[in-house]
Amino acid sequence: MTGWDEVIAAVGRAQQGLPGGHEGLLEQWRATSADEHARRCVLAHYLADGEPELADEVAWDELALREHALLDDDALTAIGIPSARAMAPSLHLNLADGYRRSGLVADAEVQLAAGLAASDALGDDGYGRMVRGGLERLAEQLAAVGE
Repeated sequence: MTGWDEVIAAVGRAQQGLPGGHEGLLEQWRATSADEHARRCVLAHYLADGEPELADEVAWDELALREHALLDDDALTAIGIPSARAMAPSLHLNLADGYRRSGLVADAEVQLAAGLAASDALGDDGYGRMVRGGLERLAEQLAAVGE
């Protein structure tokens, strides 16, 4: 079982674009057991960001959302997320954007709707504003596709 400290350190390295950052996330993934849904959700969420191929990115985003569905609401408190539900809008946003870029507009719209429906769980802080803004921009992009 991996500890959150190692997971968060690997996420930080990957987000900073440090050499071996993505590989560090993969190492943490391999060290995480199938029943560690919180860690798997977080790792898959960040692994998606480092994938050069859109199909691989979408696959990780889908996995992150599946793992998230298995979480108790307090499952992420160890990493400062008081409600796991507050992570859902970001997960839906990322998957919706991947679907949009894949040309799967109807699937993107479903994920956008789910993200918007869960956005009441976001705080009135920088993270909440960032995710809400992303959902709004994606809604505009999808509306433009339908025109």
